[in-house]
Amino acid sequence: MARRRVSDREAKEIAKKRIVILLSMAEEEARADRMERGRRYVQLATKIGMRTNTPMPKGFMYCRSCLMPLIPGKNCRVRLRSERVITHCLECDAIRRTPYSREKKEKIKCRANREES
Repeated sequence: MARRRVSDREAKEIAKKRIVILLSMAEEEARADRMERGRRYVQLATKIGMRTNTPMPKGFMYCRSCLMPLIPGKNCRVRLRSERVITHCLECDAIRRTPYSREKKEKIKCRANREES
């Protein structure tokens, strides 16, 4: 009996579901102070993402250099500096700077619209 071929679209959907499951498990393990297990789950999720060319879901924080799931206050420091969110991994001392100027500009526009009204 021949196996049924999985289409590329189906493979990507399966990959997305598995990545979400692995990342939620990684976050649970990191919160329970089992960092190495959390790191392994993130590593598996990124591996699945690379094989199927599926991006990681937005909103999940992990260190790009050591693949550790980041929990603010436990193993990372988050600071807001001049239109950037700076995330500092306390495991490997990696720093990630993410701009947030778009949100800031939208907020300024909203204030200007309210003042005009």
